[in-house]
Amino acid sequence: MLDTAQVREISEQILDEIEKSVIGKKNVLTAMLTAIFASGHILIEDLPGLAKTLIARNLSAAVGCNFRRIQFTPDLLPSDVTGANIFDRRTGEFRLRKGPLFTNMLLADEINRAPPKTQAALLEAMQEGQATIEGETHVIEPPFIVIATQNPIEYEGTYPLPEAQLDRFMVRIAVGYPGRAEEAEILRRRRERRREEQCAEEVIDRETLLEIQKTTETIHVSDDVQDYIVDIIRSTRNHRSVETGASPRGTLALMRLSMASACMKGRDFVIPDDVKEFAVFALAHRIILKPDPWLRGMKAESIISEVLEKTAVPRME
Repeated sequence: MLDTAQVREISEQILDEIEKSVIGKKNVLTAMLTAIFASGHILIEDLPGLAKTLIARNLSAAVGCNFRRIQFTPDLLPSDVTGANIFDRRTGEFRLRKGPLFTNMLLADEINRAPPKTQAALLEAMQEGQATIEGETHVIEPPFIVIATQNPIEYEGTYPLPEAQLDRFMVRIAVGYPGRAEEAEILRRRRERRREEQCAEEVIDRETLLEIQKTTETIHVSDDVQDYIVDIIRSTRNHRSVETGASPRGTLALMRLSMASACMKGRDFVIPDDVKEFAVFALAHRIILKPDPWLRGMKAESIISEVLEKTAVPRME
């Protein structure tokens, strides 16, 4: 098993490699890599053209994973995702033709454009790491990470993700526009390479990624930090503007992200700053606002920030 110093070095190498093609988004890349090390699924909610697909593809390449992409459309069927049994005329038997779901890293592009039945085809795989095809269960070889994207402003012809499916994403991330200097750098690098996109080189292989995921599970979480996480979660449920607070799955997600974050920093223990760093990423998509605050334009992210300010931080010795 790798130690935390090795994980820190590997993390820096991966981020450096991806930043060759993705400019000015180190915080986004760090959050996504942390979720991958924590074996969690990722939802990217942002406008078109902000390199969501490029980030997903390059992350997959850098960590040595097989990568598949599904463009979700209103006519996409569940079997288009999971696969189906096909009759083979030569043998006179049915054989399984596995769908794109059977990969290490799956990009579900514009996931909210597919009907609920097709979206639900991902639920079992995301939670259990397996898919049931015509009554037979097939295990998906780990690691298995879903990176889904959706457009937050275009709702015509879409099917909003139900809360049960949103809850299965460990983090929700917004990429955001680049700054002026970063956008100029994007143009300069595009002129230099004289081709559309730059693919990241492999930094680690799939087996090393699995070892890193095992290492993150060994990170120590003290009772005080554990209580701090629970207090944050419970505060989201008791907030005056919140209809439904974060679920216990959100509690586990925040702890696992904090463990992975500590590991990537070379520590074998979690501190409150690790929890604070990922609270918004892990919890904002898990709470439902009451109608009045929602109509007034209040954001779930501001609720989480307010909760963090009011929750007592434990002392670390």
